[in-house]
Amino acid sequence: MLLSSIKHVSKSSQILLMKNRNGNSYSYSYLFLSQSLNQSLSAHRLNVSAKDVVSSFKNWFKASNTALLDRIFSVLNSQDQAASDDASTRHAADLALSHLNLRLSEAFVLEVLSYGRSSSKDVLSCLKFFDWAGRQPGFHHTQATFYAIFKILSKAKLMSLMLEFLRDFMAHSYIQKVRFHDTLVMGYALAGKPGMALQLFGRMRFQGLDLDAFAYHVFLNALVEESCFDAVDMIAKQISLRGLENDITHSILVKYWCKQNNLDEAEAYLRRLVESRKHFVGHAVSIIVDALCKRKRFKHAATLLYEFTELNVPTEHAYGIWLQNHVQQGRLNEALQLVDSKKLLDGNVPRLFRYNILVLRLLRENRLKDVCDLLIEMEKDGILPDKVAMNAILCFFCKAGMADVAIELYNSRSEFGLSLNSVAYNFLINLLCWNGDIQEAYHVLRNSIDEGYFPGQKTFTILADALCREGKLDKIKELLVFALERKLRPSYSVCDMFIAALCKANRVEDGYLIHGELSRMTKITSWNTYFHLIHGFSKSNRGDIAATLLLEMQEKGHRPTKRIFRTVICCLCGTQSPENQFFKFLEMQLSHFKPSSHIFHFFIDGAGHAKKPELAREVYEIMQRSGIEPNQRSNSLVLYSYLKNDRISDAINFFGDVRQRRSIGRNFYSSMIIGLCKANKADYALNFMREMRDNNLFPSTACYEYLIQLLCWKKSYGLVVELVNDLEKTRGKVTSFIGNILLLNSFKSKKLYEAWIQLIKVQDETTSDISLLGQLIGMFSGCVEVNQDIESLVEMIEQCFPLDIYTYNVLLTKLSVSNVGHGFEMYDWICQKGYVPNQWTYEIIIRALLRKGRRAEAHGWVEEMFRKGFDPTAFPKLLV
Repeated sequence: MLLSSIKHVSKSSQILLMKNRNGNSYSYSYLFLSQSLNQSLSAHRLNVSAKDVVSSFKNWFKASNTALLDRIFSVLNSQDQAASDDASTRHAADLALSHLNLRLSEAFVLEVLSYGRSSSKDVLSCLKFFDWAGRQPGFHHTQATFYAIFKILSKAKLMSLMLEFLRDFMAHSYIQKVRFHDTLVMGYALAGKPGMALQLFGRMRFQGLDLDAFAYHVFLNALVEESCFDAVDMIAKQISLRGLENDITHSILVKYWCKQNNLDEAEAYLRRLVESRKHFVGHAVSIIVDALCKRKRFKHAATLLYEFTELNVPTEHAYGIWLQNHVQQGRLNEALQLVDSKKLLDGNVPRLFRYNILVLRLLRENRLKDVCDLLIEMEKDGILPDKVAMNAILCFFCKAGMADVAIELYNSRSEFGLSLNSVAYNFLINLLCWNGDIQEAYHVLRNSIDEGYFPGQKTFTILADALCREGKLDKIKELLVFALERKLRPSYSVCDMFIAALCKANRVEDGYLIHGELSRMTKITSWNTYFHLIHGFSKSNRGDIAATLLLEMQEKGHRPTKRIFRTVICCLCGTQSPENQFFKFLEMQLSHFKPSSHIFHFFIDGAGHAKKPELAREVYEIMQRSGIEPNQRSNSLVLYSYLKNDRISDAINFFGDVRQRRSIGRNFYSSMIIGLCKANKADYALNFMREMRDNNLFPSTACYEYLIQLLCWKKSYGLVVELVNDLEKTRGKVTSFIGNILLLNSFKSKKLYEAWIQLIKVQDETTSDISLLGQLIGMFSGCVEVNQDIESLVEMIEQCFPLDIYTYNVLLTKLSVSNVGHGFEMYDWICQKGYVPNQWTYEIIIRALLRKGRRAEAHGWVEEMFRKGFDPTAFPKLLV
């Protein structure tokens, strides 16, 4: 094989794989580096085309010679995929199998069933072959073939099918050809019905019948597996009395002790057997070694292996089990040392399944060079790869980035009977997506679904994401429908991503169909899916469907947000009959869920945002009639619905109605004041704030912030200074927001400082805090000389209010007007303090540079903005 030609250099050198393009084909250069005594590196290059690599491995794969077995299962699978399972279809499959000229014997039937079980062929195909073989002239099933099919059904956990098989057994023609009662006892024992098997055994003994050696041991092993320990003792005694004891008996009894966690008794039992020199106990050693390793007693297991090997007990299989446990529990280095030793002890050489375990584990660890060494070892020792090894080799090429080799082996899989497993499919699809070959990855995924494998969540997500980026939504839809038709369930993240993409592409109906199929299969839909669908239908003015989806979302246990309710209600209120649609939706909610203030609040809020304050008030009244007393939140929502829609008189009247029914608290006053500020009604807001103070209620900080901001915008600086003075008296300091507003407005106009001076003259205020804030306002107004020392300015501001990035931006604006250099110093100061400059930080510097005519430097700062992810406003964009 090709790997053998590089073995002599790869063993002592480092492998470097390089991919070379030759027109439309590729070749690979294996560069072997070896270090000389003077530390210089010598290189040996072996150029190999991708075609040669594929050909070499295909020849190795074909040497396993399972073509006939693959052909048998291909015929059986074609019957499975037929549209119907009628007599004509069955006859066609029988005819196809007959044309293969199979020579049926017990050994051949066992080989076919064993191949089907080990290569993950479907159980139905194995059952159909068993049925076909039993109907062929000159062949009759034996206990061994029955046991084989029973084991296949048991492994697949198809107990109901197995029990049906046994019930039909009496009417079948096999009755006259096999030991009838023996087969029934074995079948029920393997089907997980030890009680039924014991009853049948009791009837046999009552009728003077008995099991043969084969059936006794199958029965005994099944009882051990089902932990029927009392019955085990009885059946073991029957076997001993009849002289049927052999190495199988002893292996089962060792398993019996291990299942009860009595390993000391198991060891003593084995030693007695070895000392008697009557039986070979190699398999029994494997059982106790496995039990010890499962309990992480590896050293003790190794001691037993050496001990029994010294006593000439065959321990090759036991060493394989020991190695397998090392790999499974992550003891990889010890396992590799075991393989490198070639011979464990006197001929105990690891075979194929041990190599498979090691290769798979090394692939998981991304130790590709060690994988290559193992493959070389396998080829040299003449070990033919099975399906597990072939899949592992395909994964190896995928991890090595050799996509053309991997896809060529995949396309040639029918030549050597390769049936990919889910891991190999995942690796291949990931590699193709990574290489940008999305179309090929899509076809591979389709094939994997055809063969019953649905890719892992990560793989499917990668492919779906790539298809979404390329706008190939139809292909994703086809894959999902394809999977759903085969009862395969994709992950929620993939479905969410696809439905979101469909909704953004204005294909919300397609997303709704996918959602329906998923709901029928899983009965569960994620919150994100509902979110995208509801917003998609609302955007399409399909409020009726959006409302139905929101109700379904709630019934599935998801909690909708205020935003979702608001979106649906705004959509319904945009229809031709908004009132009818609105109250129909409200009725749906109240009929499905117990009326609560939570539901009514959603509808009051939604009506206000839909510019329907009268509907909000009506819901408020329905809430009262339902026996639910409106709370502070209810009153505030109705108030906001009036104010948001410029219904000031209605808001004031509602406020008065509430005031007549109950005492008004601080929060409701604050809601009124903030709402009036947002509605640009400063005079009303001031009146309510004075009323609030007259009632001995202190306005919230938010009230001051909103009102001061609005008054500054209206240039009513005298009222601003009064409010700041009042705030300083009650709170001690102004907030960062108010401080930034004052500095920014003082920078724009001297009138704020003049109003401040006027207030001081009237009140003769001398407190240091107010004087300090007044000095700041004077500095930014240009009325007081500014100290250009940044640290002094920052300390002065900190004594008045806490600084934030907006404060620094205002300070940056002030300093950069007179001197851009001071602006740069301020920028460095901002970064040193741990603040992240925002878009306005950059634009302040850019505008300062442009005012000084330094256009090239400004251009550099614009590019820096783009690199930081900011989108400059129109003026800086002119530089780009």
